[in-house]
Amino acid sequence: MSILQTIAPITIFSSMLLIGCASPLKPQPESFVEITPPPIKKHFVSVAQGKKSLDKQLKSWKAVKYRFGGLNKRGVDCSGFIYMTFLEQYGIKLPRNTRSQVKMGKAVKRNELQLGDLVFFRVNRNVRHVGIYLKDNKFMHVSSLKGVTTSSLHNSYWVNKYWTARRLKPVSLKKDS
Repeated sequence: MSILQTIAPITIFSSMLLIGCASPLKPQPESFVEITPPPIKKHFVSVAQGKKSLDKQLKSWKAVKYRFGGLNKRGVDCSGFIYMTFLEQYGIKLPRNTRSQVKMGKAVKRNELQLGDLVFFRVNRNVRHVGIYLKDNKFMHVSSLKGVTTSSLHNSYWVNKYWTARRLKPVSLKKDS
């Protein structure tokens, strides 16, 4: 066996680990969990409350491992984390996958991002990734290597994968002053 035959599988495997959220594989049925939504919150009182909610969610889910199709703290994928965040913190039930999430709300220019906006990335031709914008070009998401974490939109990996952003209503969380 040549050195190239040995290195090629390792390189391919390592590259796959760097991919964001999705995978062309079908999730296993046991990875889906039935959840009971909390009571719907009809009004969002303040910017500080919105920031506090996202900080609370990040702290609660920090480092939960990536699992394709996962929807709980044993493992979650990117769209599942977005789904759970909006459900747990705002009582809003979003679609479960990035393909549907990207169709919600209204488009937002990259230079107009506000707290709570969904940011989408094209990882490759078939794979999409989603996170929630925080502030100062930071967003929270699920990394296949680090689990639930924050990253910078200026990171060399994400800057080239950025696709679009969406602002959802009635959640209008404005940037902290």
